[in-house]
Amino acid sequence: MDRLRALKTFIQVADHASFAEAGRRLNMSPTTVSRTIAALESEVGVQLLMRTTRHVRLTEEGADFLMRCRAGIAEIEGAFDSARSGRQMPSGTLTVTAPVMFGRKHVLPVIVELLQLYPDLQIRLLLLDRVVRLAEEGIDIAVRIAELPDSSLHMLRVGELKRVMCASPSYLEARGRPTSLSDLRDHDLIGIEDEDGPHRGWGLDTIKPSGAPPRLVVNNMDAAVAAAVAGLGVVRSLSYQIAEEIAAGRLERVLADDANPVMPISLLFQSGRKSHPNVRAFIDVAKRQLQGAL
Repeated sequence: MDRLRALKTFIQVADHASFAEAGRRLNMSPTTVSRTIAALESEVGVQLLMRTTRHVRLTEEGADFLMRCRAGIAEIEGAFDSARSGRQMPSGTLTVTAPVMFGRKHVLPVIVELLQLYPDLQIRLLLLDRVVRLAEEGIDIAVRIAELPDSSLHMLRVGELKRVMCASPSYLEARGRPTSLSDLRDHDLIGIEDEDGPHRGWGLDTIKPSGAPPRLVVNNMDAAVAAAVAGLGVVRSLSYQIAEEIAAGRLERVLADDANPVMPISLLFQSGRKSHPNVRAFIDVAKRQLQGAL
């Protein structure tokens, strides 16, 4: 059995939950795809896919095997890329994703420098406030602000941020400056939520007494910061999100001594791609720019 061909076939079936679709993409008949998967399962000694007349889904063993397959394929492709590229200049398309606000403020300048340095490089920048699956969505590099679990992907830490609380000078003059978390019970809070509930666990709702939610809740940090500047209350954010407002005097930090844990900024990519000229160029520029700006 051609193991590499079998693994690529398995990945296609898993990605599309269909033998027929995998066959179309690989120019193989569904029967050949089915026989390839059966032979692969026989060799590894476990069932990788559950098949019914309507659905194809991964078994628990299949999901673990898929993750390892992706890592292995990425390493192999990375080895080929490295051998081909040598000292090759970045060219072709590089796809990058980042959180919307951070991407606009800090990743876009990285993109601008790369495009100025490498005339044969094209970049696709996706600003998304959701977790993106790199292999499935064709992403070369993801910028993440979070503690990341172990995975088959390669992670490179390039900076860190802190959560901070702020309010406008006019609000603090009218309502007083809180000196402890318990003081926030007597203040108006600006809550942030997303599709998954309270925004990334910032948890201002846990400070208020039971049954007393924040007076304003938004699902966008730009709006939350603007509301704080307008004097509507105290907002909790990541430090980069209010840096301009702090510098301009439109917001002031409160509870500055609050011992909040840092949030790492990481670049996430398939491990075998690190030596590719496009990825390597992005890493070099991002490390320099982000470490200098944050």
